[in-house]
Amino acid sequence: MSETGGVVAGAARVPAVRGFARPSGEGPAKGQVSPKEEGKALRDSVPRSAHASIDTNGDRPDAVTAVDASNHGRIPGLTPIRIGRMAATPFAFLRGSAGLMAYDLARTPLTGIGAQICGDAHAANFGLYGDARGGLVMDLNDFDETVHGPWEWDLKRLTTSLVLAGREAGADEDTCRKAAYFATGSYRRTMRLLAKLPVLDAWNAIADEELVSHTDAHDLLGTLERVSEKARGNTSGRFAAKSTEVVEGGGRRFVDAPPVLRRVPDDEASAVARSLEEYLASLSEDRLPLLARYAVHDVAFRVVGTGSVGTRSYVVLLLDHRGEALVLQVKEARTSVLVPHLATIGLPVPEVAHEGRRVVLGQKRMQVVSDILLGWTSVEGRPFQVRQFRNRKGSVDPAALAADQIDDYARMTGALLARAHAHSADPRLIAGYCGKSEELDEAVATFSVAYADRTEADHAELVTAVRAGRIVGELGV
Repeated sequence: MSETGGVVAGAARVPAVRGFARPSGEGPAKGQVSPKEEGKALRDSVPRSAHASIDTNGDRPDAVTAVDASNHGRIPGLTPIRIGRMAATPFAFLRGSAGLMAYDLARTPLTGIGAQICGDAHAANFGLYGDARGGLVMDLNDFDETVHGPWEWDLKRLTTSLVLAGREAGADEDTCRKAAYFATGSYRRTMRLLAKLPVLDAWNAIADEELVSHTDAHDLLGTLERVSEKARGNTSGRFAAKSTEVVEGGGRRFVDAPPVLRRVPDDEASAVARSLEEYLASLSEDRLPLLARYAVHDVAFRVVGTGSVGTRSYVVLLLDHRGEALVLQVKEARTSVLVPHLATIGLPVPEVAHEGRRVVLGQKRMQVVSDILLGWTSVEGRPFQVRQFRNRKGSVDPAALAADQIDDYARMTGALLARAHAHSADPRLIAGYCGKSEELDEAVATFSVAYADRTEADHAELVTAVRAGRIVGELGV
């Protein structure tokens, strides 16, 4: 045994453990290539400049057909709201058409490096939310489409959305292109930084205000402060105070507020309430005493955001012994829209036992801090995810930012995306591919402008179809 304890010298005493690296701090074994060099070598087969390309194959489904197909399985009475929201602006169209963009992305160059990806990493899917101690964290916050897939898909969806958001905000074309360029550069530099850090430091990095200084997003500080202040008041209690009424004999119940919030029949409410037993089984046991101090008082149906309109989503009102509210959201979890396109790039279609579980585990794999009440359940055979509703959530509207703030927001979201990917993909591998130069930044910016143009054309096609009655949409809802 050596003086240091013989961990390496007596390595025969240390069994190989699946999922762990070799017991050595000296880098790869002789003849092996380091992750950084492996990533760098990928440039030979997939040059970074190749990411500027966009497929122009005429076999692409038209926008209206694609949107109509994505309504399959949704509640028919709500799909006109979804169509109307998507028809509002090109950025809104992009938000609701993750599947169509995945079709296009599957026909673009790929490195073959996989990660747990958000699947819908557009610029409005980043925001603030509360942690267990009352602090605020900024991170990705929508994981309905999460899968193990190409990191490039998330990055290109983010950068394209920034171009569209900038255009909607009235920024000039150079500013919009630079937003995509800066987001990619921030992603690349953050991945390089994470690759150099000790593993545990990299794992826990960049989840709060430190991100602003890291990305030089100082022009965004005032906006973030205002959003943070608003988020602190965005709680279950405040939502319950506005959306419920006192009932005779004590307790509260939801009040109809169509078309967004409506009461449900007793049998439907009972089915949702019963599903919470399965939900409790999905939680860590240390959470159970907390929820045991609440009683279920009411259930209502609540329409959700653009991409999810038409899916089944409920809010459940819980009250403690003082009458203080905790509201849970029970939201239908459908198959990720990316799944059909994974086979196109040669990836096996993942076997998913429960779509709600997929969403929850994907979220936990990407976030530094996740909702402590995040879980899953089934309601009458359909999979659902469960989470706190109005957990001090706040968000920046990228389409409302001033021109001198869009670049800051781009740098910040690019850094957040890199950190999220680095939880499941070795940052040394991606950093090795991305490198030090700005070649990738230029290429992705070029792609993003071209794809934003395509999205504007898709949006115009949808608007024309709505006005012609080819597809039903409630404009302005």
